[in-house]
Amino acid sequence: MNRFTLAVCASLLAAATAVPAFAADMPTPFKAPAYAAPFNWSGFYLGINGGYGWGKSSWTDPLSGGTTGDFNLSGAMAGGTVGYNLQTGQFVLGVEGDIDYSWMTGTDATGCCQTRNDWFATARGRLGYAFDRWMPFLTGGAAFGDVKMNTVGASQTATRVGWTAGGGLEYAFVGAWSAKLEYLYADLGKASCSAATCGVTTDVTFKANIVRAGVNYHF
Repeated sequence: MNRFTLAVCASLLAAATAVPAFAADMPTPFKAPAYAAPFNWSGFYLGINGGYGWGKSSWTDPLSGGTTGDFNLSGAMAGGTVGYNLQTGQFVLGVEGDIDYSWMTGTDATGCCQTRNDWFATARGRLGYAFDRWMPFLTGGAAFGDVKMNTVGASQTATRVGWTAGGGLEYAFVGAWSAKLEYLYADLGKASCSAATCGVTTDVTFKANIVRAGVNYHF
């Protein structure tokens, strides 16, 4: 009887020792998914952009009132972007600057007056609202660019400062990279073409709609 009791106790002790090791080898039935922190838009960023612009220009003699009327101008654009964001809650406040090479050109109906834009730049504030990696935004500020005025056998260029406003949508698609699509309306005001170039002193306007896509890297 004693031997039987000792054998039973030894078997129970061996089983108790083996249970933890067996349990450790069993697959875990459920593992909680890793927590993904919301994207933080704060910090500096650099990027590239490209798009297309279209708009209107007119040449007007302010003394006589003679004018070409509005004529169309259009062309592609491409350049670089730099900016900084500060996120507080879901609101994102930022400043952004860019400079693009521009191929926007237009000629009046008579073919004697051509307006051309070779470069275009902006310095803007931005106000965004973050839905994690999605951020719609409004933007506005100063616009800069050259207005090149070409006539038959003569040319003159003026650098102008105007204004711009618009909005867009940015999406952080992987890691620190984001892509954006934006629309801007820009008005560079009136450039002055001298009598030596245009025959009479002439006011030349430049107004454009711009749609651009871009890719940014956030530091």
